[in-house]
Amino acid sequence: MKWIKRGLIFEPKGNFEWVHTYAMLPFAVRLDRDVYRIYFTGRDNLNRAQLGFIETDIKKPNNILRKTNEPVLKIGGCGTFDESGALLSWLVDYDNLLYLYYTGWNVGGTVPFRTAIGLAISCDGGRTFEKYGSGPIMDRGIYDACLVASPCVLFESGIWRMWYVSGTKWIMENDEPKHYYHIKYAESQDGIMWDRKGIVCIDFKSPDEYAIARPCVLKEDGIYKMWYSSRGESYRIGYAESTDGLQWERKDEEAGIDVSETGWDSEMICYPYVFEHNGEKYMLYNGNSYGKSGIGLAVLAR
Repeated sequence: MKWIKRGLIFEPKGNFEWVHTYAMLPFAVRLDRDVYRIYFTGRDNLNRAQLGFIETDIKKPNNILRKTNEPVLKIGGCGTFDESGALLSWLVDYDNLLYLYYTGWNVGGTVPFRTAIGLAISCDGGRTFEKYGSGPIMDRGIYDACLVASPCVLFESGIWRMWYVSGTKWIMENDEPKHYYHIKYAESQDGIMWDRKGIVCIDFKSPDEYAIARPCVLKEDGIYKMWYSSRGESYRIGYAESTDGLQWERKDEEAGIDVSETGWDSEMICYPYVFEHNGEKYMLYNGNSYGKSGIGLAVLAR
């Protein structure tokens, strides 16, 4: 693979009230012909993470056609799992509804944060969402000691399949807590109640690696293909393949994209979302500072 970068397509500059900084975790939904709605997570002037969207022509991605002045999913109430932030993860079009899986974030005590997975559902094509209750659909458990986050969900042959981030531990390093998380697997009959068995899909490949995040899974010609972020010194985009979605072979050297020499994505690249449009593969991704510099677009070379 070789990805051709098309550059920065959205830069957060206090563009609207809920986006003062950051444009993290992009996800694209096709609306009509070349027009796409790109959902992402922004932060307001109180540093609260909430999500909304812009709409753009994917052939002219810098031309923003529409933007949401208010987030389509807001933070939760006091004491809830998403009181400090609601971060976009994945969308599934199912039975004329749009299922939005997201990461709820709140401030920790002995560690900086705690996350869990929430669900919201749209019945108007993704313009608005209603949370499926005030609590998470997946939280820490026997197989996920410290946190769960960033699910990728596919509905396949009557089964809901999820690849998600699982926190394994926190350690103290230079008097600061440091998190470790990798990617595990879960299944569901309804997309709401999830069965976990501790299956690890993408594990750490060296002692220096401590964070593997935001899986994006496609199935092509019987092969599952996953793009994700992996971090040692800083995030890079990784790639893996599987024949069953459970056992994966890491092929990071085939990811085909890396940091630029200068500019908005010269320090890190992360949080890829890969999709097909008219026979071509596109990738939305974030650059420096976990999305503080904005959203970029790349196209797979033919």
